Amino acid sequence: MNWNLKAFDTLSVQELYAILKVRVDVFVVEQNCPYPELDDKDKLAQHLFLTNEKGEVIAYCRLLPQNVSFKEVSIGRVLVNPNFRKQDFGRELLQKALDVLNEQKERAIKIEAQYYLRNFYASFGFEECSEPFLEDGIKHVEMLRKN
Repeated sequence: MNWNLKAFDTLSVQELYAILKVRVDVFVVEQNCPYPELDDKDKLAQHLFLTNEKGEVIAYCRLLPQNVSFKEVSIGRVLVNPNFRKQDFGRELLQKALDVLNEQKERAIKIEAQYYLRNFYASFGFEECSEPFLEDGIKHVEMLRKN
């Protein structure tokens, strides 16, 4: 297995396809949530992902700079491929994302977390900073982590 951190312009066609496929599989199909998955933020993001020897994306998130989603940097589209869940890849992914942002000296990170995952994010130091709200029919909450 191999961890990758790449800017949009450095992703290969195969990597981009694998990332978009798993994102659609999880966020559109699995969550039964038709919404515009491609939002132009990908072009500004760093893409952190774990692949196996077949090139399948096992875990993925995108790291967004300040003033794209929030005034703070953000972590979004956090997922673990359904075929690889219950193996702690989600914890490993989030820790790697935080390590990258810490190396870049980011002081605050804001996310929109699915509400049922708020305790998972809290275990990494994120604190709820909004009331729960619906985003594309799914309950979310904004969370902030300060270093």
